[in-house]
Amino acid sequence: MSKAFTRETDADDDEDLGAPKLPAGSKNYITRAGHDRLRAELLQLLDVERPKMVEIVHWAASNGDRSENGDYLYGKKRLREIDRRIRFLTRRLDIALVVDPSLHHGKEQAYFGATVRYAREDGSETTVTILGIDEVDSAQGQISWVSPVAQALLKASVGDEVRLRTPVGWETLELLEVSYPAPAA
Repeated sequence: MSKAFTRETDADDDEDLGAPKLPAGSKNYITRAGHDRLRAELLQLLDVERPKMVEIVHWAASNGDRSENGDYLYGKKRLREIDRRIRFLTRRLDIALVVDPSLHHGKEQAYFGATVRYAREDGSETTVTILGIDEVDSAQGQISWVSPVAQALLKASVGDEVRLRTPVGWETLELLEVSYPAPAA
């Protein structure tokens, strides 16, 4: 059968966009900045990218034979990708709970939104910021609040030692510093 006559299903592929799933029964915590970035991406897709792609697909369809029309085939595929991302972002934003980390400014206990500096057993130090799963950027030293490291650090205070389960066994981490963004004036 020709590929032109097969229908791709997109029922369960909304979640395999690279984002981790939320733990059962938990909320989708996110900072205001993370929420604003996701909302801006959603609006960009809805207001700019999707209408532009619909126009391209419409133009390509008017050119005739769709089975060998690269613009049409690519356009339809890209349109499905855009629609999938729109559904994903809409769902995540609907269940998002915006948290203001600056409420904990000046405290020495690690909560959501904290930037934590800790020492490993080998003496190396690492600094991470604990954020929502939809807003983390590991290249910026950000980790998800559901990650094993964050779970070990949450609710601990400066000077505390916490235990982290790693693939090779247990490791002890010592919290050296906890900071939060300053409240907006």
